[in-house]
Amino acid sequence: MPLPTVVICVDHAFVSGGQSKVAIESALGLRAAGARVIFFAACGPADPRLQAAGIETRCLDQYDILGNPSRLAAARQGVWNAEAARALAEVLAPLPRETIVHVHGWAKALSPSIAQPIRASGLPAAYTMHEYFLHCPNGGFYNYQENAVCRLAPMSAACWATNCDSRNYPFKLWRNARMLVAQHVAHLADAFSDILLISQLQEEALAPYLPRAAAIHRVTNPVEAEPLGRKENPASGDFLFVGRLSAEKGAFLFAEAAERAGVTPVIVGDGHIAGELRARFPQVRMLGWKAPQEVRTAMRNARALVFPSLWYEGQPLTVLEAKAMGTPVIVSDACAGREAVEDGVTGLWFESGDAASLADAMTRLKDDALVARLSAQAYDAYWRAPATLDRHIEETLKVYDRMLSRKG
Repeated sequence: MPLPTVVICVDHAFVSGGQSKVAIESALGLRAAGARVIFFAACGPADPRLQAAGIETRCLDQYDILGNPSRLAAARQGVWNAEAARALAEVLAPLPRETIVHVHGWAKALSPSIAQPIRASGLPAAYTMHEYFLHCPNGGFYNYQENAVCRLAPMSAACWATNCDSRNYPFKLWRNARMLVAQHVAHLADAFSDILLISQLQEEALAPYLPRAAAIHRVTNPVEAEPLGRKENPASGDFLFVGRLSAEKGAFLFAEAAERAGVTPVIVGDGHIAGELRARFPQVRMLGWKAPQEVRTAMRNARALVFPSLWYEGQPLTVLEAKAMGTPVIVSDACAGREAVEDGVTGLWFESGDAASLADAMTRLKDDALVARLSAQAYDAYWRAPATLDRHIEETLKVYDRMLSRKG
């Protein structure tokens, strides 16, 4: 059976985070498998690998919402990006019926307007739930003011009255207004016949909100890693945090727990709380952002990766990358990263948001023999069923086959 044409839609045509990284790597993998791939994005510059692979790229070279120097233009674009809707309609119009539209993200630039041309095309469309913007105004089911998971029903009266945004209450009200447009003007969620989830935790969190008519699938995100063999010296190195420095990622919790455990916390990454983190915890060794290969080297050399995220992470790639490197992971018991870590076997769980619990886990991993055992078991467990790009493409193509079979 010939492979379908695939139109991948995402906010950024370059790697700006996990969402765009997966979208780009999925496009590359689908093209390598023989599919015709069209990559549609609002913000450039486009990753040069796309053109090199023969992927047709339509990049609008727009600002994203936060990068736009005009707040008024950003607010208008975020609610309804008319240019993106027109451009996507032009892309979809001449395509054959054996085409899949696959959206990986819309909330940072493309806007709910993309639902209109997708629905008008009559083509089957899928959505990968990297976050929760399809159902939650701030995309996280998380109260950024209280640093806690939000249990309120999205768009309820209590939701409107609560300042849960990471910025301010007016921005929260704008997000709610955008959600109104997405739900009642664009009918964005209804544009997708199929929803791709990346963890069991997502399915549990989204159970009350997923469209009843949509088919639900589980597809593993691809992880970039090589089988280097078990570590020769697993108990060397430091306790490592990798990622964006923001409160919901648990960076403050990591630094506090390290202080309690009497270890030096090392951070690869950066973000808006970096200054406050340095001021409150001067012992933190901050290395800034690193190239992907340097990040993997840092993971390989670490005693343990600490993943203290406070929100419903979808499928944290850093947890899988650390396991692939043979590095045990200390993970919050309230995020999807726990699904990749067997407590006491390939790493340790700790009670989410509890610095004392995290400090206890870090203290346990001062034991060199325990670290060596967890390291070997983490490496073996990952490579028994690695989250490769080939696996991701195989699972994705199975979803596409089901979508086209139903349409046929």
